[in-house]
Parts: sequence; C-alpha cells; structure tokens
Amino acid sequence: MASISDRVWSDILNTLRSEHPGLARPWFTNLEPREMGNGVIHVPTESPRHFEYLSHHCRSAFTSAAQGVTGRLVTVEFHPPASPREEDRPLTFEAETDNIVLADDNTFDHFVTGACIRLAHAACVAAAESPGKVYNPLYIHGSVGLGKTHLLQAVCHKVLADKPDARVLYISCETFTNHFVEAIERGALHQFRYRYRHVDMLVIDDIQFLGARERSREEFFHTFNTLYQAQKQIILSADESPSDIPKLEDRLVSRFNWGLVTRLDAPCLETRMAIVRSKARLRCVNMPEDVVHYIASVAKQNMREIEGALTRVVAMSQQYGGTIDLAIARQALGDESPIPKKRIAITDILQEVMERYNVRLADLQGKRRQRSIAFPRQICMYLARELTPLSLEEIGGYFGGRDHTTVLHAVRTIQNQRSLDGDLETNLRQMADHLLK
Repeated sequence: MASISDRVWSDILNTLRSEHPGLARPWFTNLEPREMGNGVIHVPTESPRHFEYLSHHCRSAFTSAAQGVTGRLVTVEFHPPASPREEDRPLTFEAETDNIVLADDNTFDHFVTGACIRLAHAACVAAAESPGKVYNPLYIHGSVGLGKTHLLQAVCHKVLADKPDARVLYISCETFTNHFVEAIERGALHQFRYRYRHVDMLVIDDIQFLGARERSREEFFHTFNTLYQAQKQIILSADESPSDIPKLEDRLVSRFNWGLVTRLDAPCLETRMAIVRSKARLRCVNMPEDVVHYIASVAKQNMREIEGALTRVVAMSQQYGGTIDLAIARQALGDESPIPKKRIAITDILQEVMERYNVRLADLQGKRRQRSIAFPRQICMYLARELTPLSLEEIGGYFGGRDHTTVLHAVRTIQNQRSLDGDLETNLRQMADHLLK
C-alpha cells in the first residue's frame, strides 16, 4: 500500500472543483485519503450522508480528477464510517427508492433571479440559512417551469452543505401519499410516522395533489403540526395558492398561510436573457448576444421552454461545425419568416423612417438624444434587426458607430412598446409591408 501526498490530494480536489463546480462541497477539505493499493485510492468519510453523496454522485468525477493529476489509471473508492452513531443512521422505509434525487445544477449559484422571482429566491435563501426560524412554513406557488423545483432543491443543497448530518427529506406529494398507502397496507404506520416526523426539514413538491386524497390530508395535517411545533422547517411548492387547491380543508389552508406564501411569475425579457446566458455557460457554449436576445424573445413562457429552445439551437449548430449565429438560431426555432426573401438594404429602412417621422439622415446617424430623434433612430435599429441579416455590431455601424449594446437596447425598447402601443404597432407593420413590396 502506498500513501497519497497532501499535495497530490490537494491537486485532485482543485481539479474536481474546477471541472465539476456543481459537485464540490465545502466539507471536501476534510476528506483524507487513507492509502492507495492496486490502483485504488481509498477515502474514508465522516458520516453516512457524506458517504452516500460521494458514492452516488462524485465517484466518477473524483476518479477522472485523480487520473488527470497522477497520470495513472487509478480509481477512487469511498468508505462509510466504521461505527456510525445511531442518530446518524439513515431511516429506512420500504419505498426509499422513490425519493427524488437532487440535481447537481439546482443550487442557488445556478439560479437566475429577476424582479418576478426575487422575493421567492430571498425567502428560500433565508430559510436555508436559518431553518425553522424564518418563513416557516414557506409556500411557493406558480405555473410550471418557473423554477419552483430548482429553489426547493437549492435549499436542500445549502442545508446539507452547511450541515451534512441534517435530516432533510425532499419528496414529491405523490411519494408522500404512496408511502402512506404502503404503510397502511404493510401495517407500518409507526415506521412511516417516525420517518416523516423526525426530520430537520421536510420539503414537498407539488403539494396541490394532496387535495384529492382525504386520508393523506389527515396524515399530513398531523405531520405538519408535529414538525411545526418542534420548529422544524417545512417548505412546500404548488401550482396554485393554498386557497385555490380544490378540496383542501380550511385548517390546512390556514396552516400553509402561517409563514410566507410567495408566487413565482413568468420571467421578463431581461431575466430570460440572463437565464439563456447562464444555461449556455453551464454547457460551455459561446452564445452571441444577438442570439441570446432572440432565444429569450421566442421562449417567453418559462425556464423549461428556454432550456428547450437552447437545446435545439445547440443541436442545430452541430450540423454547422458548432458555430452559433442568428440564422442558425432562427432555423432551429422554426421562425417562419426570420429574414424576408426580398433583400432589404438598411438605406431603404432609413429612407422609410425619415419620410414617416420627418427627420434627417444626419439626425438619425448623429448624437442628438431628443426623443423626436432618438425614437425614430430606435425604430430604424429595430427594423434593421427584424428585416436584415445584419448583426448588432453591423447595424450600430450605420448609426455613428454605436456599439451592440445600444442597438440591443433600442430593439428591446421598441419590442416592448409595440405590444402596448397600438399606433406604434400599426406604423411598424405598415413600414415593414411597404419595404417588402
């Protein structure tokens, strides 16, 4: 048996943190490899929860890092504590495999905040930092794909990172009811209740399904009371507010409202763009700003739609050598009229706007910022973006060398205003029709 030097092990940890930041945990610094023999690096762990996390999620990442550092075909094996304390032993239950596994990327670091979701995000951070002391219970509701599950799992990640021995139970409402039915059938209600009522934090996703199950509602009512009185954190998510869940008794509606009830709304354009950038970085994809804006403009409903759009764009780009540009994005997302068949010159757009708004070319290309000049200039940039294949930088070049951020701001401004101003919508449509003739 050979020993692993502190320097080599430190290099392995640094490599893992660099290549797999979503897996890394602060307590990794406490890991000390015992020995290496027959190509295996043996690493003991301090608790059953550490062992479970490392074995299920990190073995291949550690092995890859170790091979890169040592230059040898080694593997990393983790070992549980020799004699775990009784209170550290994981609770057992027949349907344990039904539990939802935490996604590595569903952390606070990977959650993009915006005005529509800032309160819910802040509440989850506070609950994770002080479980059972603030916002208890915490109830998050909103339509599908807005980030409820991400936030719930981020709380679990944070709590377990700060206190690995914390007894955290994160499940779906369906799993709760299935466990309850199975416990009745097997005569194991005592075991069921011990498991659910002796945790430090209970997190249940899609609690709205509880409304249709009368006996499960009764059981959850008593579970809720037990945990709340013990000042244990309770976090729930649903598609609806407590009062809108069908068949949910007033006593449960009242309890869900004891803490904080917060809603997630659909993300605004700026937030959607930030989400696209974040998801692209996680995939190590270089995403041009005009493509980011286009994807965020097309995928308006929720984060799942954004991820789906990004996946299609990346997949389409592979057919063109991995390069991503606006034309590829439009093709991938099925834009029926991304660029008109008739080739329109930006000079045609300038002339159209000059005649309609009675401004001079020198004003449109100059630096004056009066609204009577700035607004027609923004319309020119918007139409150029919609009706020509020019990039943001190229469009900016026609307006006194303005940079791409100025053009992008103009496009966003007109895009937002046309949905609110009927006259502007009419003018834009008429100008586009005239240019396309």
